[in-house]
Amino acid sequence: MTQTRSSYSTVAILLHWLIAGAIVFQILLAWRMEDLDTPLGFALMQMHKSVGITILGLSLVRLAWRLANPPPADTLTGWESLLSRSVHVSFYVIMIGLPLTGWLMVSASRYNIPTLLYGHLPWPHLPVSGLPPASKKVWEEVGEKGHEILAWFTYGLLALHVAGALKHQVFDRDMAVVSRMVPGVRAGRVFDPRLIGVGLALLAVAAMAWTFMPTLPRSAPLPPAVAPAMSTPGPVTGTTDPAQATKPEAPVAASGPAVWIVAPASTLGFETAWSGTPVTGRFNRWTSDILFDPVALTGSKVRVVIDLASVVTGDAQRDDALPGPDWFDASSHPSAVFTANRFEKRGPENYIAHGKLSLRGVTRPVDLAFKLKIDGDKARLDGVTQIERTAFGVGQGEWQATDQIPAGVKVSVQLTATRK
Repeated sequence: MTQTRSSYSTVAILLHWLIAGAIVFQILLAWRMEDLDTPLGFALMQMHKSVGITILGLSLVRLAWRLANPPPADTLTGWESLLSRSVHVSFYVIMIGLPLTGWLMVSASRYNIPTLLYGHLPWPHLPVSGLPPASKKVWEEVGEKGHEILAWFTYGLLALHVAGALKHQVFDRDMAVVSRMVPGVRAGRVFDPRLIGVGLALLAVAAMAWTFMPTLPRSAPLPPAVAPAMSTPGPVTGTTDPAQATKPEAPVAASGPAVWIVAPASTLGFETAWSGTPVTGRFNRWTSDILFDPVALTGSKVRVVIDLASVVTGDAQRDDALPGPDWFDASSHPSAVFTANRFEKRGPENYIAHGKLSLRGVTRPVDLAFKLKIDGDKARLDGVTQIERTAFGVGQGEWQATDQIPAGVKVSVQLTATRK
């Protein structure tokens, strides 16, 4: 475990190659992150952050070990010794500086997407995440520019480091330099088996990074109690069955439309896509006031209030981003409200609610087609509508474009209710 005059310790060697492999993996992973607005780009970025924090931890351990255990005696002289020391110090700068600038960039981002290391371990943001938007933007630009500069610096350092190692291995046969990190390597041997093994190992890491497929953001399933009962709303163009057309649907309340109490198992969900990948979600908290009777449509009315912060899609990072200013802006507009007081019958059990939706401070007309089955004091409703998210400002900045996420979002409601 201890270092000698001619070789690094086992701990130092292990940390060196772990960090080297992680850097190679990180570089190749970064080259694949061309479009971060796709599910694959998003997932690759999460892995990039995880590997970066891992490099930061390993580098701090390596630095602490280096300070407590001086390296082997330097056999170089003159300019080579100075260059070697400069490269080593610079490597510590990038191994610690790159993760820190990336961490700063993520913490100051207006998206406020949480970091889950390897999809499981929460990693906190730096304190800049709580600053005002203008200050956060400055810190984000500092982190982004610093990260970019250090990334290019890394390429130059790697070239110098590898070139220096090859020089001493191939030409300076009397200097055992490479063997200090690869024990057993003989100076002067170009095709040393141990060096070939190291090269193959690094190539394998590069191949892993290039072919690695992360777990893409998932979609939330509907609760098991509701999913088996789901049905598609019937056509709104009427029916050709005269028997069904004259069949009474429910008793008429003498005092007009009845009040209906919605059961807790009811769901309000939506469907969209992200770069062709289906995304489904729901709102876990919403309330409804329903006054309805199929033979007293004139006095019927509905009001639904949706807590936008309760959105769930099955991916924690996406769910934290959706209430943010680029999407629902729940801090400024915590609720979406749908109201309807005009209903149209289109056939047995088929209706359209002509209403209005208020979302992000914008109010637009929305028609909800629904199928209603009433059995005594029990009712089952399945409704669906299409909402243009861009008309309400849902999706700001680069998310205003509809090439990755379409403008149209399908909204569906499945509920059971009891007549009060």
